[in-house]
Amino acid sequence: MNSLYFVAFKSILTKEINRFTRIWIQTLVPPAITMTLYFLIFGNLVGSRIGEMGGVTYMEFIAPGLIMMSVITSSYSNVASSFYSAKFQRNIEEIMVAPVPHYVMIAGYVGGGVARGLSVGLIVTTVAMMFVDISLHHVGLVVLTMFLTSVLFSLGGLINAVFAKSFDDISIIPTFILTPLTYLGGVFYSLSLLPSFWQGVSALNPVVYMINVFRYGFLGFADLSVPLSIAIMIGFCVSLWTLAYYLISRGIGLRS
Repeated sequence: MNSLYFVAFKSILTKEINRFTRIWIQTLVPPAITMTLYFLIFGNLVGSRIGEMGGVTYMEFIAPGLIMMSVITSSYSNVASSFYSAKFQRNIEEIMVAPVPHYVMIAGYVGGGVARGLSVGLIVTTVAMMFVDISLHHVGLVVLTMFLTSVLFSLGGLINAVFAKSFDDISIIPTFILTPLTYLGGVFYSLSLLPSFWQGVSALNPVVYMINVFRYGFLGFADLSVPLSIAIMIGFCVSLWTLAYYLISRGIGLRS
């Protein structure tokens, strides 16, 4: 029976991967172009006036954050759009009535989001290497952080799609929540530059911890505790997985 579950997981995962690779011009190329513009504007033009930050050039400092920003956006949008499309076209009903546990279905969709997130992360990292010398201080942390972040925001996209009642609802969370959290997550600045009050406010932003560990993996320094940041990421992943499983097992947002 476990082998049958694996076949179901593999089928959903393969479908999700084929979905975003088939339209790679829309899913994989835009992040590379966007990051190129970020590096040209913030790295070369603005960065040359700012100078060093944290003992490295400004372009080196923002590179990990820009990579993470692409991973977050891609992972979230992939699952949100795919799952809602399946719900809108009523394809999801076929999976719901199949003798497959709900956690297998969740794992398949999240796996697709992770695959796209890691693919985009690799592409953007390659683009970054054209502008700055990438030196990995801790490869394991870089891979772990990128994976956990992809899982977390893939789950977030899934939950968004469960509650969404129209395609317009898919863009509300990224526009009004994800974008502010990402830009205020320390991508373009060090938390040490903020007043103590705003440092405390920033500590409530989960994206801060992801970028913090990711930057440590590249550059070897961090504004916050690395073990604490990893623990918080794992905690968010477990919480969102539990919520997603509860919603889908109860059929919330899926039954008409």
